[in-house]
Amino acid sequence: MKKLLLLLLLPLTLLGQTYPVPCFPMLVNINLDQFQSETTWDIKDATGNILFSGGPYTNAPDYEPQFISVCVPLGTLNFTIYDSWGDGLAGALWQGNDGSYFVMQCGDTLVYGTTPNFGDSATYIITSDTCTPPPPVPGCMDQNYLEFNPAATANNGSCTTLKILGCTDSTMFNYDSTANFIDNIDSCDYTLTLLDHGGNGWIGSRLEIYQDDTSQFIMGYGYSQDYSIQLKSPYVVSAKFFISAQASNTASECGFVLTGPLGDTVLYAAPHSIVPFFTYVGTTNCGNTCEEKVVGCMDSLAENYELTANVDTFCYYVPGCISPAYLEYHMDTSNGVYVDFNIQDSCDVLAAFGCLDSTAFNYDSLANVDNGGCLPIVTGCMESLALNYNPLANTPDTCIAYNYGCIDSTQFNYDPLANTDDGSCEPFVYGCTDTMMFNYNPLANADDICISYIYGCTDPSMFNYQASANTEDFSCFPYIYGCTDSIAINYDSLANTDNSSCIDLVVGCMDQSAYNYDPNVNTVDSNSCLYDAGCYGNPGEPYWLNDPCYAWVIDVDGYCCENDWDNICQLTYNYCEGTWVGELPKRMSNLIMITDILGRPANMNTNQLLFFIYDDGTVEKKLLKK
Repeated sequence: MKKLLLLLLLPLTLLGQTYPVPCFPMLVNINLDQFQSETTWDIKDATGNILFSGGPYTNAPDYEPQFISVCVPLGTLNFTIYDSWGDGLAGALWQGNDGSYFVMQCGDTLVYGTTPNFGDSATYIITSDTCTPPPPVPGCMDQNYLEFNPAATANNGSCTTLKILGCTDSTMFNYDSTANFIDNIDSCDYTLTLLDHGGNGWIGSRLEIYQDDTSQFIMGYGYSQDYSIQLKSPYVVSAKFFISAQASNTASECGFVLTGPLGDTVLYAAPHSIVPFFTYVGTTNCGNTCEEKVVGCMDSLAENYELTANVDTFCYYVPGCISPAYLEYHMDTSNGVYVDFNIQDSCDVLAAFGCLDSTAFNYDSLANVDNGGCLPIVTGCMESLALNYNPLANTPDTCIAYNYGCIDSTQFNYDPLANTDDGSCEPFVYGCTDTMMFNYNPLANADDICISYIYGCTDPSMFNYQASANTEDFSCFPYIYGCTDSIAINYDSLANTDNSSCIDLVVGCMDQSAYNYDPNVNTVDSNSCLYDAGCYGNPGEPYWLNDPCYAWVIDVDGYCCENDWDNICQLTYNYCEGTWVGELPKRMSNLIMITDILGRPANMNTNQLLFFIYDDGTVEKKLLKK
């Protein structure tokens, strides 16, 4: 079928005026699950305006497909489907059937909503387009020709071979060598069986069968109900199961099966698996006009006449048993006269061939015809694996079993019960037979002295060589020479053998600028270094420069460094270390107060920002570091 270009006008409001704009048909298909009131959808344009919407489908029956025709403008659109519960159309989660949704335009499917559990919503970007007619399909459009193409839309003159109907099966009775197309039977009766797992009837549900016209079927109480319907063949037949709102709870119990006269099942939907509103499709087959060959005697005067035969075979007319399989054949001396007639009427008892001599080994009490094969009784051992086996015996006697082993009493494995040597004799081999011992001998069979495994290092050149070991345990490690004194400066933790190279540890000041620098020191002690302030007097008098309060005093009062360490200097020092309480003695431009950043009185604390206030009004900001 050609696609049609449909152009409609959609009202568009612009600046207060409504203008017609072209729109193009689109079909929205929503296949509901059994929670119809949860499902809605809409179509928006690129700016988010809703052009069309649908749902919820509160009053629709379970699973009923919804087909909504809309007319949309060209361009990009957004299709969104919603579920208020948040499980999409996944009805199967609740013992039902899943739903689906599709958006179609111009014969093309733009949205394939075959994943039912889409959550709260699913949005698709689609493009609306014009419908371009498909190109014609050339071919033969006449069904009376072999070249007929049902998909063709334009006749191209390819119809050349006229159909000749007939039986084209060469194995059939009515085979027609001139026929080139099987002659099918055009119609026959089919059996439609409605099923109800609950046995309480369909309660408003119905089944529709489609072929040329529509036939409706419903079921009353019971588990199954048959209908006979005539259908064309070979021809497509389809069925659809409809349910109503009041039948939603029992619809899953329904089912149906459509069976042909040849025993084939064309359509089937089992109870609890039937899909409402789904189209089930099949093709009918009523068989063809070919007839099976029936071989038999076609002469009505013969004893073996076959009424249904269509292929003649041998006929016989005089009764009598001529079959060697029956006892009567062997009792009738005149049966040779009837050899050509294949007569079976007088045959009654099947012949049982066997030995009729009750003294014979193979006497057969059930036989009624002697076969001339009687055998005498021969006793003996009949076990082929026995020592005294007699292959001619047919009646069992005492057997002596073979007992294989070593029959030489001087050997290690001598077996006094053996009667047949098997070549397995082994001499005595003495040695240690304990597999856990060092000197285990796998060839020994008589035990001797065993020596235990002693594991250790067996290499004399290794540090941990063990003279008593007889089995290497791969624990050897070499001599490592070095200083093994852990308090020495060059102590080597990896050494296991001392080489007298240890150097004693000398801790002290290694800073050459310090007063107490010691060139003999090899290990630094940064806290031991003493530094001279360079003031009057001997180094370290009255304090070393390491003392932060001393360094501060000579910094704020140069007199204390350049002239003399007087009482004012000492009191200022005490003030710094926090042991002086009261006013400091006055010296011109002397310190009168130390405060922190908030103006509170503070001591000479290190690592803290301090403000030094002098009596001449000057203020110093310092950060004393330790």
